[in-house]
Amino acid sequence: MSDQTGIPTPDKADDDFWTAVSNLVEPPWNEPTQRDAFTMDEQVHDAVRALAERISTRLLAYRAADKTPDPVLMAAPDVQLALLRALYEAKLAVDRLAESAATVAGRGGASYAQLGAAWGGIKRQSARVKWPHAVVRKTAAESIPLNYAGGTAVVHHDAESEAWWYTATAADRQERESEPVHGSYAEAIAGATEFLLAHALPAEGPTG
Repeated sequence: MSDQTGIPTPDKADDDFWTAVSNLVEPPWNEPTQRDAFTMDEQVHDAVRALAERISTRLLAYRAADKTPDPVLMAAPDVQLALLRALYEAKLAVDRLAESAATVAGRGGASYAQLGAAWGGIKRQSARVKWPHAVVRKTAAESIPLNYAGGTAVVHHDAESEAWWYTATAADRQERESEPVHGSYAEAIAGATEFLLAHALPAEGPTG
């Protein structure tokens, strides 16, 4: 476990909040334990199985006949193929979320070496190839889109005034353009993230 004493924990209302947020904490994480990994496996399986149950042709037929599918039906080869298809969707979701996290971290000051270390220890060059827009020069005015919570945000930087702002379109199609008052990329992306989360589509309930 890392020593957590000395890591600043200001509240959002404090004057030094964004300064503290912008400074990378080292080490950024503690290595997950085997128990952490098993817990993650269980949570991913629960999410993927729920999707498989919604898309399985066999299970849909049972529901169309007003029958409750027996859990043993999960062992059917076609239901397992539906599970495999759901796992592929989970992989795509992980890729999208990883790109989002890498972009936020990189634009906030993380290097490609640090991104590679977080992504299972891949080399810096591999991290650059995987997320080519994650780390940019501090003087760059390039605007890079970020996908989050079903919506999209773009953080803009005015090099002359050193101001940051964002434009965002949420999952429910609500749009917002903030004022150019943010002092850092981290502050602007936090505002965009709050907006996208506030306008995310509600999760679908179980079917059947």
